[in-house]
Amino acid sequence: MDVTLLGTGAPAGLPRPDCPCAVCATSLGDDARAATALLVDGALLLDLTPGAAFAAARAGRSLAGVRQVLLSHPHDGPAVEVPAGVPQPGRVPDGQELTSLTGHRVRAVAMDAPGTGYAVTGPDGQRLLYLPPGGAPAGLEDGTEPAGRYDLVLVDVVGRPDALAKLRAVGAVGPTTDVVAVHLDHDVPPGPEARRRLAAAGARAVPDGTTLTVGVFEEVPDVPRRTLLLGGARSGKSVEAERRLESFPDVLYVATGGTRGGDTEWAARVSAHRERRPGSWRTAETCDLVPLLAVDGPPLLIDCLSLWLTDAMDSAGAWDDAVWADGGERTLRSRVAELTTAVRATRRTLVMVSNEVGSGIVPATASGRRYRDELGRLNAAVAAECEQVVLVVAGQAVVLRG
Repeated sequence: MDVTLLGTGAPAGLPRPDCPCAVCATSLGDDARAATALLVDGALLLDLTPGAAFAAARAGRSLAGVRQVLLSHPHDGPAVEVPAGVPQPGRVPDGQELTSLTGHRVRAVAMDAPGTGYAVTGPDGQRLLYLPPGGAPAGLEDGTEPAGRYDLVLVDVVGRPDALAKLRAVGAVGPTTDVVAVHLDHDVPPGPEARRRLAAAGARAVPDGTTLTVGVFEEVPDVPRRTLLLGGARSGKSVEAERRLESFPDVLYVATGGTRGGDTEWAARVSAHRERRPGSWRTAETCDLVPLLAVDGPPLLIDCLSLWLTDAMDSAGAWDDAVWADGGERTLRSRVAELTTAVRATRRTLVMVSNEVGSGIVPATASGRRYRDELGRLNAAVAAECEQVVLVVAGQAVVLRG
């Protein structure tokens, strides 16, 4: 089963008409995208968009063999002209299945937003899933969706990463599933930044006109096992960390800062973090990280190592010069070595956040300088055990390793 992507952009296309934003200004060449539409085996068209016949011609295809046209989402604006010889578009009711004139079995998947998803099984048994923009499957938890993994999933990864998380939770997306991002809009800068974000979710984007063979192995992006995110205050490092795991189910968020009873400013920060997280994530408030790293389980997001170090230095008496000289330093070194060994040995997907404090003003106090130095050592030790290390500056992620 072959799928030609006549377009891979949002319904308004990319760049959007008359939009002055930086993303639209730089969406040129392969990064320019027409509204998403799929031509399956030259016979089944999923979504009819303006200029579909010209898009097919540019991809070396023709719409002359199309026998079925299905729409996945409401189309705003003027009606789309149906090319001569192409059947009138229709929509399959949720949950129903049809065997098209082309020999493909098409099942309508209910969504949690306006629109319909389509699960298509080819004549040779290959399976693809196509979801409309801004939607995620509904009813996966109650078993209404047939079991089994899809070979190809085309989904709004940027706009609805939780849709991918839901599919992973029920085994519909596995390690070998080719996840292709569609309905791409001007939310993410094109080129390297878009590829980086999608790769972190185990997905990829392809240019308009690309033909994919369903079931043929592709270079599925390899999600890093261990990632360290560094950044200054309010740099966006925590947002970047959360974004990296929002397409995965059952994430355990490890908060090392505690609740700090009575501190209203800290409570407001904690509340803001909680509101950003998907509802399926669990939270553990602890600095005892080694046991969590030692057992198998869902991905871990540790936020943050700088607060873990504060707790470790408190326990080691590092703020007292006499205690520091009389075994406190050795105690802290042992704690750091134990943590880095656990990071090296863990089999869990792990994203860690830490502050980068070595580039600022030299602290005025001896204890401040000690903390700065120890955090620098901790960051370097943990970074050495990670496949990917990223520095976040003004919300922009700069990959240092991986």
